[in-house]
Amino acid sequence: MEVRIYHNPACGTSRKVLAALREAGYEPQIVEYLKTPPNCASLKELLRRMGKNVRHILRKRGTPYEELDLDNAALSDDEIFAAIEKHPILIERPIVSIGDQAALCRPPEILQDLIARAKK
Repeated sequence: MEVRIYHNPACGTSRKVLAALREAGYEPQIVEYLKTPPNCASLKELLRRMGKNVRHILRKRGTPYEELDLDNAALSDDEIFAAIEKHPILIERPIVSIGDQAALCRPPEILQDLIARAKK
């Protein structure tokens, strides 16, 4: 089963989730999304598996979220994806995918639910 984490090594939560994955017996593919951002199609697939929309993965703190006016309800998903493509720091972290399941593991305890769902 493929396990992947969209990771920022400077983030304490992301490091905790990576450690918890390893403690659970997984050695995930690590995608440092700030160095290698996922493309729009990959993000859309992750969101489909999460059952979420693009606004659910937007990071506000420490990003250009406000200056880009991303809380504007009139913005389309395509406009938000375009902003993410230019500024991958807008992706909240860590996102973990296990098989056909995925979740934003913030707080880190969400990982346990994801692991349980993926084992079913």
